[in-house]
Amino acid sequence: MSTSSTGPVVRTFGVEEEFLLLDPRTAVNLPLAAEVAGRLPPPLRDRSRPEFRPSMMEMVTDVCTSTEELSQQLRAGRGAAAEAARQAGAALIAVGATPVAEADPQTAAATDLRFRAITDHYGPIARDPALCGCHVHVGVADPDLAVEICTRLRADLPLLQALTANSPLSLGTDTGYASWRCVQLRRWPTVGPWPHLRSTTEFERTVAALVASGDMMDDSMVLWWARPSRSFPTVEIRAADVCPDPDDTVLLAALVRALVDTAAHTPAPAVPDVLVNAAHGSAARYGMSGTLLDAHTGRARPAWDLVGALVDRITPALRRHHDVETVTAGLHRIHRDGTGAERQRRLLAEGLSIPRTLARVSGTQ
Repeated sequence: MSTSSTGPVVRTFGVEEEFLLLDPRTAVNLPLAAEVAGRLPPPLRDRSRPEFRPSMMEMVTDVCTSTEELSQQLRAGRGAAAEAARQAGAALIAVGATPVAEADPQTAAATDLRFRAITDHYGPIARDPALCGCHVHVGVADPDLAVEICTRLRADLPLLQALTANSPLSLGTDTGYASWRCVQLRRWPTVGPWPHLRSTTEFERTVAALVASGDMMDDSMVLWWARPSRSFPTVEIRAADVCPDPDDTVLLAALVRALVDTAAHTPAPAVPDVLVNAAHGSAARYGMSGTLLDAHTGRARPAWDLVGALVDRITPALRRHHDVETVTAGLHRIHRDGTGAERQRRLLAEGLSIPRTLARVSGTQ
């Protein structure tokens, strides 16, 4: 972490959130992203981004320094997008995977050359139902340090995935997984844990080899759970489902910032790829509802014990960024109310329909 004459410099951060546009009555995906974006007020239209599916909408924050600032931007973005969706006849839903059906399986390839190239390269995989994640960027100016941080975080990201699990449904039924998004994404060749890389030279050499193999279309398709951003001097963490509530997103962002800040000063643990992959599989299946594989030790532990150990380790960074209370309150809320997947299952068990359940969990009803 950089310092100045007045003390430590706070690491900046920002968030990208992806949402589904669903039929309020049937929860079937609606390809209305262009219309909804056009209905946003001009200041917030600049914070929307076209996505791979016309039934998806992305809203981004500006660069922030505090969780209070981040929370305000997230709420403003979600509120404006939800109202624009309502005007277009859709519901803006924060859920990680298509819950019922993608009525129009086409991508946005017709209007975007890059999306067309992705669809041509990856074929049927690119036509899978839409998925929505939450990506957190944390400022890291040194490119080599950014690569090192991605390597040092490999064993920690499964727990963030479990905390944000918010996609139990597919084809209108419960999949048995807390995060079906993470299961579905395994079909993509270059989605998953960051490899054990130690420098930008090694990173660039690895990417070039994957492009040469055909597994990666080009260097824009580095889609690992962690990566140095191509556009900003940041580390981008991509393992989370989109969170059901802005407060959950703020919690995730605070945890990610503290993890990145801690990893900037901590040697990379030697964690075998097989354990990292298994830990992500455990997180996708169970979320926070039981035990999870601890990739650091190779042993199963109660999920909330892993949270306690993580918080103990990153507390100095949380204190530096004045985020201890935010994280404590956020974790208490998830422990009490459940993850997004647990909230959906609880409402469905009470007899709510899928559309009403998704609207309730996303705060749009």
